[in-house]
Amino acid sequence: MAGSALLAACGGASSSGTTTLQQWYHQYGEAGTQQAALRYAANYGKSQSAVNVKVTWVPGDYQTKLSTALLSPSAPDVFEFWVPYDNWVKQGLLEPLDDLFTPAIRSDFEATSLNSFMIGGKVYGVKMLDDSRFLYYRKSMLDKAGIDPKTLTSVDALMGAANRLTSSRVKGLFVGNDGGISQLQQVLIFSTGGDILANNQIVFDTPEVVTALEKLREIATSKAILTGAPTDSDDPSAFTEGLTAMQWSGLWAMPAIIHTLGDDFGVLPWPASGSNGKPVVAWGGWAAMVSAKSKHVKEAKALVKSLWIDNTSAQQDWCLNYGFHIPPRKSVAASATKLQNGPAADAVKLMQNYGRTASPLVDNVMFTALNNAVSNIVKNNANAASELHRAAQACQAELQTLQR
Repeated sequence: MAGSALLAACGGASSSGTTTLQQWYHQYGEAGTQQAALRYAANYGKSQSAVNVKVTWVPGDYQTKLSTALLSPSAPDVFEFWVPYDNWVKQGLLEPLDDLFTPAIRSDFEATSLNSFMIGGKVYGVKMLDDSRFLYYRKSMLDKAGIDPKTLTSVDALMGAANRLTSSRVKGLFVGNDGGISQLQQVLIFSTGGDILANNQIVFDTPEVVTALEKLREIATSKAILTGAPTDSDDPSAFTEGLTAMQWSGLWAMPAIIHTLGDDFGVLPWPASGSNGKPVVAWGGWAAMVSAKSKHVKEAKALVKSLWIDNTSAQQDWCLNYGFHIPPRKSVAASATKLQNGPAADAVKLMQNYGRTASPLVDNVMFTALNNAVSNIVKNNANAASELHRAAQACQAELQTLQR
């Protein structure tokens, strides 16, 4: 169904005068999410007799499919994405959504959630959910090994614990089947106290980041690291099935972990790197956005406002009933009882204290350059300083192109 839906024409007006809006979602892994999205669309259609919402559930490489669609005549009217790329704004592909935010509504959104979708002072997305990744650990396994999780405040301490936790049947740490290349590269930069981009300059080319990436090579090649797991680190199965004592994974995985392990787990941030470093958790999530090429911008914006600003019951349902996510609106998050106790409450505090996100100016070209550098450092034993410098130069050139 999703595959055939991708070939369908997007929003338009029918002969009956009903406006059809095409709304895209990426393929969520949590059971029930697709049914929920369809239900929201159907309920909105019932409340708006002149509007029909057609939901497309997009499998596979969502970013590439969306990027291609936004440049085509059949761009979706409403879609979700994790960042408003600056070049999308400059190409006139994104519709500003500032008029959806009254002063009271604007102040009710978590500042990081709002600011991460602002470019040039304008808002280009309404955050649907806030997500983060944490270091999950099995309490019983750490207790048996005599490890206090509070002591895991450096990469060396973390890897020391991973080695002690490793046996013939269990690995100490799982950070993804690629050894952490995709999941940790930004986290490691942030853990040094640094950033990817600041004050319109690429700023990750530092000795501290070089050292952090050399540590990543040690991590990826360690015998204490799980690789080749049946599912990658977004899924908690390796952790819940006892293949690893610690796993870097998302908040969304917590309900499944609770279901299997009860209270036999806790969460930690990624440890600080270097003397000026800080613990870090990645702050991400998805936002609803509107195509500026839509023939029904007014109707599309009304749909976004209804779902992700006005309909607080849908926001609670979306964030809490199909995996855990943090509602971006403070008032909605305050009533999210499932996040107010135990490891879920700890995760919320960690995100508030240590959450970091990249600037919306960091586009896919920059991420690719950084990923290639990290891959060469880890997989090919390339010189970390040289690779990082080359990536920084490529990112700075891309940034200058974006700023023209």
